[in-house]
Amino acid sequence: MEAPSQHAPGREARSARGPAEPTDIDQRVILRGMTWRDYEILLAVRGDRAGVRMYYFEGNVEIMSPSYSHEGIKTIIARLVEAYADERGLELNGFGSWTLKNQPHERGAEPDECYVVGEQKKDVPDLAIEVIWTSGGLDKLNIYRGLGVREVWVWERERGIGVHVLRGDSYEEVARSEVLPELDLELLAQYILEPSQSKAVRAFRAALRGG
Repeated sequence: MEAPSQHAPGREARSARGPAEPTDIDQRVILRGMTWRDYEILLAVRGDRAGVRMYYFEGNVEIMSPSYSHEGIKTIIARLVEAYADERGLELNGFGSWTLKNQPHERGAEPDECYVVGEQKKDVPDLAIEVIWTSGGLDKLNIYRGLGVREVWVWERERGIGVHVLRGDSYEEVARSEVLPELDLELLAQYILEPSQSKAVRAFRAALRGG
C-alpha cells in the first residue's frame, strides 16, 4: 500500500481560490500487484457504500475517497450539464459513478459523473467526467481508453475543463465536446466555482435563454 500521492507530473494542484486546505484533499492509496480477482473482491467488500471510488489498471488498484471540494465541483458540473440538456430538450441520461469494467483490457473505473446520450442502453457511457482536485493517482485517460469511453472531460483547477475524444486507440484533446457539440464550455466554466450551486444553475439557465 502506498501513502496518498501529493504530486502529479508537471503540474502543481493549486486552486483558482488558492491552495487547498490540508484537510480538504482527496484521500488516495494505490495497491500494486493486484489481480483482477483482487479488484473484484475489493469492489464486493465495499459494496454500495458511497464516497469511495476505485480504479483498476493492469494490476494496480486506486482507492480514492473524494474531499468535500471534489464532490462539490463534480456535482455542480453535473447540475450545469443537466440544466443545459433540459434547456435544449436533449435526451441525456446520467449514471453517476457507474462501475465500468473490462477484464480482457485490465481496466476498471468509477467516474465522478457519466452520461449516455439518448435512451439506448449501452455497455459504457458516451461521456465520463473526472475532477482532479488533489494530484496523483492512476492515469485516468489510459483507463478510459481501454474501456472505450467515447469522450472524457477532465476538470483541473489550473485549466478548467479539458475535452478528450477517443480517436482509434488514443485520446485527442479538442476545443469542443463532440457529445454535446453546441455546449459553450467556456460559459459553463464561469459558474463552476460559484459558492451557491443553486444560484449558479439559475444564472446559467438565464444565460442560455439570453437573459
